[in-house]
Amino acid sequence: MKVEVIRAWPHRFEAVQLELPEGASVADALREAGLESDPETTGYAVFGVRADAATRLRDGDRLELLRPLQADPKESRRRRAQQAPRK
Repeated sequence: MKVEVIRAWPHRFEAVQLELPEGASVADALREAGLESDPETTGYAVFGVRADAATRLRDGDRLELLRPLQADPKESRRRRAQQAPRK
């Protein structure tokens, strides 16, 4: 089965195409791509849905390596609301 592993940063990304046996897991894909010990990775998702190392992959899946948030979303919204002009 074919799986794509994606690692993204602001303004750039890296994609690795893999051919894995049926029933392969996220951990198997990471090992095959050489990304099992990436220090920037804080989690995984398959097409945007949270996954863990034991999650089984299917043909055509896109495995996304997640990084820590740059800013707290609640705090960012709060700052934007305070800066918005009042009507």
